[in-house]
Amino acid sequence: MRVALVDYESGNLHSAAKALIRAGNEAGVTVEVTADPRVVAAADRIVLPGDGAFPACREALGAVPGMIEALEEAVTRRAVPFLGICVGMQMLAERGHEYRLTDGLGWIGGEIVAIAPADPALKVPHMGWNDLHLHRPHPVLDGIKDGDHTYFVHSWQFAVSDPADLIASVDYGGQVTAIVGRDNVVGMQFHPEKSQAVGLRLLTNFLRWQP
Repeated sequence: MRVALVDYESGNLHSAAKALIRAGNEAGVTVEVTADPRVVAAADRIVLPGDGAFPACREALGAVPGMIEALEEAVTRRAVPFLGICVGMQMLAERGHEYRLTDGLGWIGGEIVAIAPADPALKVPHMGWNDLHLHRPHPVLDGIKDGDHTYFVHSWQFAVSDPADLIASVDYGGQVTAIVGRDNVVGMQFHPEKSQAVGLRLLTNFLRWQP
């Protein structure tokens, strides 16, 4: 199995690659960190990381010649399993509101909006460990249960248009989206590569997933 970890100069590529290699070690998985759209188009799995501001990440991704076209071909036309991490997950949305209105990839309906905790004592960014609340079954959740915790660092969240696309959330002065998914696409707002055993299990499940 060939996993393409998309390199567009955003995201913790070393940690993500290391975690994916650990998750796929027994299954003969090879992980390639790549900015080559041809490698992405030919991969069996695609992972899109992302750190920082939504507009900057979207602009950087679009600046890699042929990358958006390769992602569209692989993910939306050939149904290659896809995982977005942090801002990589947010870019699945139709648009984001951080700093300025910015178009996303539009693969899952919804918008990226600011986190607004009802409790003023809760600071933004939402940073640290939080407990998952599972909304519906999904293959990436195999062996994951309510209360398992993952590591977050973000100030904006994915407000999905269709509740069926919400797989898991956390509570941070109100509901905050943690995992979204539709068809062969899944996104995680937290960092599975920093989420110890739970994150490793989620990545292993993604590698085994057959949509």
